Amino acid sequence: MIRSHVLICGGTGCTSGGSQIIGEKLQKEIDRLGLTDEIKIVRTGCFGLCANGPVMIVYPEGTFYSHVKVEDVTDIAEEHLLKGRVVERLVYKEAEGLKLEDVPALGETNFYKTQLRVALRNCGVIDPENIEEYIAMDGYQALGKVLTEMTPQEVIDVMKKSGLRGRGGAGFPTGMKWQFAAGNVADQKYVVCNADEGDPGAFMDRSVLEGDPHAVLEAMAIAGYAIGASKGYIYVRAEYPIAVHRLEVAIGQAREYGLLGEDIFGTGFNFDVDVRLGAGAFVCGEETALLTSIEGNRGEPRNKPPFPANKGLFGKPTIINNVETLANIPQIIMKGADWFASMGTEDSKGTKVFALGGAINNTGLVEIPLGTTLRHIIYDIGGGFPNGRKFKA
Repeated sequence: MIRSHVLICGGTGCTSGGSQIIGEKLQKEIDRLGLTDEIKIVRTGCFGLCANGPVMIVYPEGTFYSHVKVEDVTDIAEEHLLKGRVVERLVYKEAEGLKLEDVPALGETNFYKTQLRVALRNCGVIDPENIEEYIAMDGYQALGKVLTEMTPQEVIDVMKKSGLRGRGGAGFPTGMKWQFAAGNVADQKYVVCNADEGDPGAFMDRSVLEGDPHAVLEAMAIAGYAIGASKGYIYVRAEYPIAVHRLEVAIGQAREYGLLGEDIFGTGFNFDVDVRLGAGAFVCGEETALLTSIEGNRGEPRNKPPFPANKGLFGKPTIINNVETLANIPQIIMKGADWFASMGTEDSKGTKVFALGGAINNTGLVEIPLGTTLRHIIYDIGGGFPNGRKFKA
């Protein structure tokens, strides 16, 4: 019987710091100590606190270990997993000298307590390569709901009412984009996920794909139902191997479970997704250049109009949403447009994922309501600047 789970960050940052090797050694130590049937290691997506990686959480205690090295693994196994003694020197502490009994729960730390995780809700929580863990977190319920209880127009109306805007930069209303594509009659339509995240220092979309790929697949299927599409493509950079691998695993699992492919949920709705790899050209982040690349040509932007919703991939009506935009959609369907619209500001609803990088104490991945001040993000969540330096604007 499993009595303890060890969640090890498997995002790009921690993996580059050795988390894969740490996990492998920890499994060997668990086996050596005869704890194989009692302790389960789960490799998750990004926890967010990248500055402190590699990181892991031991449940049921919820002990958060940071800056873990390979040489620390034996102590964790022998002291914590076998004897139940927390390895205090590895425990994450926001302030130096803090006593173990005064360390707050992870969700109550300054880094996490004001975050509101929607797009990142499963990152660092589930095994992204296990569809059953996603299903256990209400995964694919939103798809089942729209296919059995809602018309395509009702789905679009929910998106409009929610106020969700594109998270890729332009901020175009998602529901309006879907409405344009739905109104065009064609023998084929497409849903495209823009995962060509090329901005320097940005790792928001990549982290979602690494930590919760099924959320993106579910959202694409919902979008396909709404506009009348049966085919989707995810355009992702080949230089993101972890994201690509987990997407391919997730697509295979979704097909095996009948959640992609033909006659989904026995409703007669068909939808499938394929991955297309980009070579890293910055211009392919622009939607028409991206479509040209998927078609097998040099990624060059096209003149607009016509817009992709009218004439997009292979000359057919196409909607293009980025990863973070799509990751919000299953939750909007399940919790309602009013729930999503209650977050953020009057004109910008919901949350936004940010990558904190550079000369800041708590570099990492955060998700906060739109309208949050830059000061709060940098000082309260990010912990300010090293050596007490002041912000210059």
